[in-house]
Amino acid sequence: MKLPELKIGKRKVGLKYPPLIIVELGINHNGKFGLAKKIILSAKKSGAEIIKHQTHLPYYEMSEEAKNIVPVHTKENIYNIIEKCSLKVNEEKKLKQFVESQNLTFISTPFSREAADQLNLMNVKAFKIGSGECNNYPLIEHVCKFKKPIILSTGMNDIPSIKIACKIIEKHNVDYALMHTTNLYPTPVNLVRLNSLNELKKNFPKAVIGLSDHTSDNLTSFAAIALGASIIEKHYVDSKKIRTGPDISASIDEKQLKELIIGSKKIYSALPGSKKPVKQEKNTMKFAFASVVAIKNIKKGSMLNKKNIWVKRPGTGDFLARDYKKLLGKKVFKNIKINTQLKKKHFIN
Repeated sequence: MKLPELKIGKRKVGLKYPPLIIVELGINHNGKFGLAKKIILSAKKSGAEIIKHQTHLPYYEMSEEAKNIVPVHTKENIYNIIEKCSLKVNEEKKLKQFVESQNLTFISTPFSREAADQLNLMNVKAFKIGSGECNNYPLIEHVCKFKKPIILSTGMNDIPSIKIACKIIEKHNVDYALMHTTNLYPTPVNLVRLNSLNELKKNFPKAVIGLSDHTSDNLTSFAAIALGASIIEKHYVDSKKIRTGPDISASIDEKQLKELIIGSKKIYSALPGSKKPVKQEKNTMKFAFASVVAIKNIKKGSMLNKKNIWVKRPGTGDFLARDYKKLLGKKVFKNIKINTQLKKKHFIN
């Protein structure tokens, strides 16, 4: 079966390619366009490829009841938070232009139908759908009509609900990725549940698989890549020491992003191959392996036994340690000096 893959601009994503690190700008700019630019320049310095924004149009995204909901990691209601942290429409257009002027790719998460339409008019290369919208099937159906790759986070959803979303995406013949995540900011390590990546692979063979990681460091991201994740998404801020906001505690900074990008490439390069010796080990094998040797002077005509032969390094003899048992009881036709390797010529009459 062909391995699933998708393409965001010129960047191909899938198991055949190095992991893609998506830098989640999100709302860490606190609604300030200038700060957004500073964070993006910082991410570029660390080697970023893709900057992901969040496109919030509060009126179209939330009803009045949202003003009564206070997220556990904040002290303010979600409507006010999003209203304060949103960029204006013209600012987001300028932000995309700025990202692209830095030779980076801009994508974003729409939280409403109107936001999706806005992003489509901006000609984004792909859509990210957040975990909260994983079961928002009308919105997914709407986004699918744009025929652009979709990266779908699956936090707070189970396999049956994800299957409905994927059925919609596949019906529209849209390439897609599924991101496992836990929607706690930051996520305790014991609630990451990396085994869920294998569940997603098993249940959704047409999807590229990744991890949207809300822990405060890179360890679980590295582990996810070793398990076959092709995409890692991390919230990002240029400095956790001087910035404030609801998602800062679940973000990585400039140094951590650089480590993640470099580390992900190293882990990816370490994955291929099968369990057999590599040709570069040949010289090591010579001194590390053992050969059958005489542990006594053995006279011509003697029978080999446990008292006159054993195994010692190096592994350059005619008979290696694995041949030891089959030599027991054999007769030799040459004298063999103590502490020397047995040779094939010793058995020729």
